[in-house]
Amino acid sequence: MAESGGRRLTVIGGGVMGLMTAYYAAPFAETVTVLERTRVGDPETASFCLTRSVRNDYLDPEYSRLAYESRRLWLELQALSSEPLLIDCGCLNLFKDSITPDLASSYAVRSFAILAQLQLRRAALSAAELRQRFPQFTADAGRLDVDAGFADVPAVTRFLQAALRARRVHVSENATVRGITRSGGSWHVATESGEVVSDALVITAGLGTNDVLGLLPGCSARFPLRPDRPVQSKYFIPPAGTRSRYTARTLPVFAYLDVGIYGHPIHEGKTPGVKIGFYNPPDAALVQSPIASVEDFVAECMPGLRGAETVDVADASGVDVCAYDLVGDDDFILGPVPGMDGVFTGVGWRGTGYKFAPWVGRVLAQLALQGGTVYDIHRFAPGRFAGGPAADLVTAGGAAP
Repeated sequence: MAESGGRRLTVIGGGVMGLMTAYYAAPFAETVTVLERTRVGDPETASFCLTRSVRNDYLDPEYSRLAYESRRLWLELQALSSEPLLIDCGCLNLFKDSITPDLASSYAVRSFAILAQLQLRRAALSAAELRQRFPQFTADAGRLDVDAGFADVPAVTRFLQAALRARRVHVSENATVRGITRSGGSWHVATESGEVVSDALVITAGLGTNDVLGLLPGCSARFPLRPDRPVQSKYFIPPAGTRSRYTARTLPVFAYLDVGIYGHPIHEGKTPGVKIGFYNPPDAALVQSPIASVEDFVAECMPGLRGAETVDVADASGVDVCAYDLVGDDDFILGPVPGMDGVFTGVGWRGTGYKFAPWVGRVLAQLALQGGTVYDIHRFAPGRFAGGPAADLVTAGGAAP
């Protein structure tokens, strides 16, 4: 990133996307201020829980490439951290003929083809190989994304908070934005505790983004956002004698996305059990199957957990509940706000965005301080919802590794 010439930046929204933006912007800006309407790490915000999947196995090669680029940035951050940010245990997509008989059209096979196309590390496991390597599962095949696992979200939050203090970023909590005005080429953001003046604004306010856009003078842009959550999210707590089979040392992140199932292994000392979620996305029809709950999945595919003690994730941790900001066309919204000089936004992460946070932060910092980015983000342009052409961005190459 080139020197910014002392530009001042205000970030509205202190979730992981806003904090990452501030992190990447701070060395190149005169001042960086983050305004968070509650507090950093608030359980009600979408980006804060205990674990979030970090994987490359998408059906869209562009998202796979960006996930891999994001992993590279995660590893750079981890090298600066006093504790691990990523737990590398792989991500296993399952297939069972009695549940989804069409192997060729399964998520496991189709996403594996994308990993192969991009030459990312992977392993195809037959039923026998699956039993030998991961005997926790009863399935007919597995497809493993090797460079995958999960992020330790509280560790990420601690790292960012410490790094932002070291970089002299001012994080203002309980800072509700009351008004935004434009004067003398600067943006003036009014809060109850005072006014913040800056040359550029970045809005990473999640489902509150449209409320913030409504405060911008002359801004007509609004985005088709809606909230959603998993139908179920439970911890399965195995007996002490078998617990070691279900930790991140021996169990990967796993998914059977054809039927809406995803899961995380035990993160020792951090989570009480195997986290299994059931999600029926409103924009995609699940395959008809006997799996209608996390209990059904366990009975069919993880029989070792049948009869295990269970607890709702929210009851166990108070914070480990995923919240999604879905977007109408199921693509991220990332780039300049149409018609607003020096205003940029990132929103619409649709339940999969956390893993992309360092990439998103880097992009938004580049946009705010340079007016462009080295990544091709035309696909994600906010202008696609403004009835006009995609925003004209300065790009130089794509994000492929």
